[in-house]
Amino acid sequence: NNLATPPTPKEISFCGEKVPIDIYWVKEGIEKELIIHCYQHSKTIQTFKRSTRYFPEIEKILQEEGVPLDMKYLCVAESNLENVVSPAKASGYWQFIDPTGRAYGLEINSYIDERYHLEKSTRAACSYLKALKQKFGSWTLAAAAFNMGENGLQRTITEQECSSYWDLFLNSETSRYLSRTVSYKL
Repeated sequence: NNLATPPTPKEISFCGEKVPIDIYWVKEGIEKELIIHCYQHSKTIQTFKRSTRYFPEIEKILQEEGVPLDMKYLCVAESNLENVVSPAKASGYWQFIDPTGRAYGLEINSYIDERYHLEKSTRAACSYLKALKQKFGSWTLAAAAFNMGENGLQRTITEQECSSYWDLFLNSETSRYLSRTVSYKL
């Protein structure tokens, strides 16, 4: 039996921003995530199947809202296109926590939870991502803030005096987040 590493392109972009694949830890991080996706057959196949159902609607909304189409892979990284609840009580396709969901127009109460509504939660995600892009200056940092929270990312940027996602020292989940998201794109 031969095991193969999936090929990694020499150039990669995310939301029109160059991914510095020439930096060894960036390349190795993306390769690691590609290997995980390639050899977790059942989960990867299920995600591919769900993408044929959900990507057309997500892509339409992203286009209407002026958000790069690559952001659809954030939804995959967050939930594998499933309505799930995280240990931190983030819910739905885009994994909104209650306060953020409400802040971006989602109705969340004991009877209704719009985090589970694909169109409404995708529109809320677009609004949030655009606000994060405005605040941090890049889609890459907007994605990182979407994952770890804007206050946490701002604190990290200030403490480390660095504003490049790929050079920040982040918690283990967020440090893998863009590699995982980019690997879904690949």
